[in-house]
Amino acid sequence: MKLKFHILTLQMRHTFTIAHGSRDDIDAFIVELQDGDLSGYGEATPIPYYGVTAEGMRDKLAEYQSIIENYDLQSPEDFWAFMYPYLKDDSFAHCALDMAAWDLWGKKQGKPLYEIWGLDTKKAPYSNYTIGIDTIEKMVEKMQEFDFPIYKIKLGTDHDVEIVRELRKHTDALFRVDANCAWGVEETIENSKAFAELGVEFIEQPMQKDDYEPMLEVMAGSVLPLIADESCIVEADVKKCVGKFDGVNVKLAKCGGITPALRMIAEARSLGLQVMCGCMTETSIGISAIGQLAPLLDYVDMDGSILISNDPATGVYLDKGKPVYPKVNGTGAVLLNTPNAS
Repeated sequence: MKLKFHILTLQMRHTFTIAHGSRDDIDAFIVELQDGDLSGYGEATPIPYYGVTAEGMRDKLAEYQSIIENYDLQSPEDFWAFMYPYLKDDSFAHCALDMAAWDLWGKKQGKPLYEIWGLDTKKAPYSNYTIGIDTIEKMVEKMQEFDFPIYKIKLGTDHDVEIVRELRKHTDALFRVDANCAWGVEETIENSKAFAELGVEFIEQPMQKDDYEPMLEVMAGSVLPLIADESCIVEADVKKCVGKFDGVNVKLAKCGGITPALRMIAEARSLGLQVMCGCMTETSIGISAIGQLAPLLDYVDMDGSILISNDPATGVYLDKGKPVYPKVNGTGAVLLNTPNAS
């Protein structure tokens, strides 16, 4: 195999604000694994509040370039396990490499991953479209820009209920809300009551990521389901969420790729938890990988590629929230523009 890296700057359609901060652009780190005429693509988005940069991921993988290039890829799971000792401290870099390995392997098999796994894409749930924190007028504009049956509303302000109440006046769509760790116990419980009357389906990550014990009280008082995001990063976190959340949101970059995500999904199911996969701001490469997993999920958030205005790839896409699968093997992703290959 030959290993290549691409670092591309993605431009946001609108300034994207959550409780952690705002951004107008973000780098995409893309890994390409070449074998003959075939290329497999993987991606991970640098997250500043996790201390992750595109250059850091590139440098990490470059340390092991000869090891990677000399590996005989027969099984993506075996490759992930082989690379884990080298990449256990960088799940984002491991995710990009693992995703590329799955894509290449699927192309070698001549099938999309969902078909290899025996999944029916008709069972893929509709994705939400995410509305970042802004003025209510701007949030309404963003909501009206894309006609989706489900909107996820980012919260964490001092007027969260007012925001949802005002947005409800403009659509009958289902709402989900994501506080990104911004609330406390009583605030979460009270907000759940107000949101239940406003057509909200569930609350994602209301409190700080390590507040597992206070979540017992929240679970007892909330009238809406609660989904863990920051509280469920890696495989070991799934069991911690039992009794504290109704479900978990599995993020590929945070857990280390498709391989551990499959294990997390299976474990969550065995423990009676609902399962969601969420995305970062990313290209169609990352979104297409999530799309392969979608038939396994209760909920999916795979709108990252339509939050940007310069997607350099094609792949699985959304038609008013419904995942549409191209006739492309592997993850279904194709990188169209590679100006910064190294």
